[in-house]
Amino acid sequence: MSELAMRAEKLDAADELREKRDAFVLDDVVYLDGNSLGALPAVVPGRVEDVVRRQWGELRIRSWEESGWWAAPERIGDRIAPLIGAAPGQVVVGDSTSVNVFKAVVGAVRMAGEGRDEILVDATTFPTDGYIAESAARMTGRTLRPVTPADVPGALGDRTAAVLLNHVDYRTGRLHDLPALTAAVHAAGAYVVWDLCHSAGALPVGLDEHGVDLAVGCTYKYLNGGPGSPAYLYVRRELQDRFDSPLPGWNSHAEPFGMRGDYEPASGALRGRVGTPDILSMLALEAALEVWDGVPVEAVRAKSLALTDFFLECVAEYVPEGRVECLTPVPHEERGSQIALRCPDAADVMKRLIERGVVGDFRAPDVLRFGFTPLYVGFADVERAARVLARTLA
Repeated sequence: MSELAMRAEKLDAADELREKRDAFVLDDVVYLDGNSLGALPAVVPGRVEDVVRRQWGELRIRSWEESGWWAAPERIGDRIAPLIGAAPGQVVVGDSTSVNVFKAVVGAVRMAGEGRDEILVDATTFPTDGYIAESAARMTGRTLRPVTPADVPGALGDRTAAVLLNHVDYRTGRLHDLPALTAAVHAAGAYVVWDLCHSAGALPVGLDEHGVDLAVGCTYKYLNGGPGSPAYLYVRRELQDRFDSPLPGWNSHAEPFGMRGDYEPASGALRGRVGTPDILSMLALEAALEVWDGVPVEAVRAKSLALTDFFLECVAEYVPEGRVECLTPVPHEERGSQIALRCPDAADVMKRLIERGVVGDFRAPDVLRFGFTPLYVGFADVERAARVLARTLA
């Protein structure tokens, strides 16, 4: 056994989160793609069966009240809130990330008011965020300007209405400075929208602490909610009575069953709702979130950094020098919970890695992405992944 393998065993033995691994359905593969789709929490299948057979099959429409279906978007939002540093009553679950980005950006522009005719968007963002921002700009009569997060402070001005940023870059795993960028946007009199898809459940976010205006995120990555699980929208409490959603629906009406012809928005986070909640996937998500009971986000962050540090050490030891290039920043304050490695034959390498039991993913044209989900990834997994990578690249 190599020295690194022995160290991995000792690190796993000392890991305070190691018992959480048993809460997931895992096989013999090293699963490092939780930044695309989290593993299945063991409690979910039984809960979904209950929702389908008893709540839907037996109680039927009574479940909207008796099983708590109607209140699920806010109830589950309050379960997510501590994971992103938010007090209760500010997060509502529902719709997709894309839909929530649209609500948030247009809502931010509307709060900014007339005279502010420019939207800034992260030029390195996941493509859909850019598409949505461009559509929101056209719809509101604003100009869209893509800029890198590092260039945002210099691009802000009295024309800026809203800024849409990613907390963690989906390609490289770079962690952007949410507190400093939020403060810069506010100093310019604008509103900020943060996309938390690659940070929620992996590291502390601190939405309330840093005065973030609006935030969105998916739940199927580090939150393990399942494929296509509903996203969430955060609206800071002080802004809720001014949040004017571009997608008003009967679920966000002050009197949803009044069936009135005129729209009157509900108070609080309910303004982020639109139509009938997607109950099956929403309640699967609620069950999945139980794995977070008793888990401090700070402990998750500490293990995430330890895992990624160890992976980089193992890659440096095992992989021939010059064969891969690390795109992820080395400083902890600039690193999310993934490692991105560049190599010319990345697509073929990832295919062969998966065949050998190490599951990451590929991003065109030449990036290998490895996501480290601290609740179920261990140090022995990390050492094995680097060893198999080296063998595959040889």
